[in-house]
Amino acid sequence: MGDQSLVRRGTQVLVADPARVITKLFLPGQETLARGISRADAVIQRVQAMTDEEVAETLADVVESFADRHRDLSVTLAEHFQLVAHRLPDGAVRTAERRELIGAYFTQEYSVEAAALFNPSMVAHPDQSGLGAGEVRFILSLRAVGEGHVSSVEFRTGVIGASDRLTVDDPGRQLVTGTSTPAAMTVDYLRDALAERKDAPSAEQVLSLLPTSFTPAQLEAALGSITRQHLTRGSAAAIIAQIRWIASCNYQVTFPGDHALSECVLYPISADEGHGIEDVRLTRFLSPDAAPTYYGTYTAFDGSGVTPHLLRTDDFRSFESARLVGPASKNKGMALFPRRVNGRYLALSRWDRESIAVASSSDCLYWGDAVTVQVPERPWELIQLGNCGPPIETSEGWLVLTHGVGPMRAYGIGATLLDLDDPTRMIGTLDGPLLMPSEDERNGYVPNVVYSCGGLRHGSTLVLPYGCSDAAVRFAFIDLPGLLSQLTASPIQRQRRPG
Repeated sequence: MGDQSLVRRGTQVLVADPARVITKLFLPGQETLARGISRADAVIQRVQAMTDEEVAETLADVVESFADRHRDLSVTLAEHFQLVAHRLPDGAVRTAERRELIGAYFTQEYSVEAAALFNPSMVAHPDQSGLGAGEVRFILSLRAVGEGHVSSVEFRTGVIGASDRLTVDDPGRQLVTGTSTPAAMTVDYLRDALAERKDAPSAEQVLSLLPTSFTPAQLEAALGSITRQHLTRGSAAAIIAQIRWIASCNYQVTFPGDHALSECVLYPISADEGHGIEDVRLTRFLSPDAAPTYYGTYTAFDGSGVTPHLLRTDDFRSFESARLVGPASKNKGMALFPRRVNGRYLALSRWDRESIAVASSSDCLYWGDAVTVQVPERPWELIQLGNCGPPIETSEGWLVLTHGVGPMRAYGIGATLLDLDDPTRMIGTLDGPLLMPSEDERNGYVPNVVYSCGGLRHGSTLVLPYGCSDAAVRFAFIDLPGLLSQLTASPIQRQRRPG
C-alpha cells in the first residue's frame, strides 16, 4: 500500500453555502393558455394593468428584499426587461419603474452551490505582492452544484505561509456571471473539428469557401452565403449546422474589475455546457519568452455527452473558452502539462475512459492519438484510473497525482512519476493510495470519495486541496521529498495489460 504517513490533513474545511446566489433570466412556461397567449405575455399584461402606486410599492419591496444580495440590481432588472420587451408595442411602458418591475417578474435567484461544493484545483495567484518571506498567495477553483445538478465554477483566494499555515479569504457575497461574447476562430480549427466526419470531403468543400480566420459575424455571413448556394447539395446543410454548433461552443467571458475573484462565477454559457462546467484543472503555464498564462481544462456536459474544453486567462478577469478536438479529447479528465516538452503541448488524457495516457498538440486545441502509460491493475483502482490534476515538475520527474476507483466505488488518491524528457515513460508508481476517505469524509452527495483537480508545490510540501464525498473541501499536506523517494526507490516493471 502507499505510505499514508506522508500525508498530513489540515483543519481548514470549506462547505457549500446556499446563500451564494446569482440572478438568471426567468421565463414562465410557454405553454399556450386557452385564450391563445403565452404565460409570459399574460404576466406582462398583468403588470401593465397595475396602478402606478402598486408598481412603486411592489418594486420597493423587491429592492428592499434583494438589493443587498446583488450589486446593481436595477441594472439587472432593466436588462431582463429588454430581453422580453419585444413582446410589447413600442412605448407601451412609459416609466423606468414599470420596466424594472417587469424585469423583476422575469428574474430569479439561483443558488450555485446549494447541492455541493467540491473538486478543487490550486495555482499560484498572478499577484504575489505584499507577502512575507515564504508566503504564497493562491487561487482555488471549485466545482459548485446547484438546482438541477448544474455545475459551475467558483474561485477562492488565500495564502500559504510558514510551516504550511494556510488561510482562505472570506468570499465576497455579491456574485456575478460576467459578460460573454462569441470567440473568433480559424478555418484550420474547424477542419480539425470536422476531420472525423464520414463526409469529410464534403466538409472540406464547405471549409474551402470560408476565410482563413474570422469573427463570429464574418463566419455567419459566409455560412449564410454558402447556405443560399449549396443548401440542397449533399450534406452541406448538416455540415453548416455542425459548424454553427462548434462556433457556439467557443466564447469569451469578462468580469468587472470591481468584484472580488470569489464573486466571479463561470456559469454554463455554450450549448455543450447546458448541464454543467465540471472539474476545472488549473495550471500556471510557463513559456520562455512570455509571461505566465493560466490554462484550465474542464468537462462540458450537455446532459448526455461530455466534451473537454480549455480555459485561458492572464488575469482571472477575462477568460477564453475553446472546445478541444481530436481523438485524445474524447472523455473527462484532461490535464495540461505546465510547459511545452520538446516543443509540444502535452496533456494527460483518459481517452479510453479508464487509463492514464499522454497526448500532444502543436496548438493546444487539436489532440491526436494518445500513448497509454498506466492502466488499472491494483485492487484499489481496478474500476478506473485517472489524474488528480496537471503534472507537477520536480527534479526527479513529472509528479502525477492519480485517482483510482475500487470496490464499493470508493475513490483513493495515489501518485505516479513520469520521465521529464519523455513523459510516456513511467519511472515509478505507488502500490497503494496516499489518501483514502477518513471516517468523517465518507458521507456526502457521492459517498466514499476523495478527489482533487490539482495541488500546489510550496517548498518541500505539496499542498493538495481535495473534495470529500462531494460535500466539502479539505487540504492535505504531502511530504514531497519523501514521496519522490518512494517513487524512485524501485524500477517499474512492465504493467500487465487486461485480456
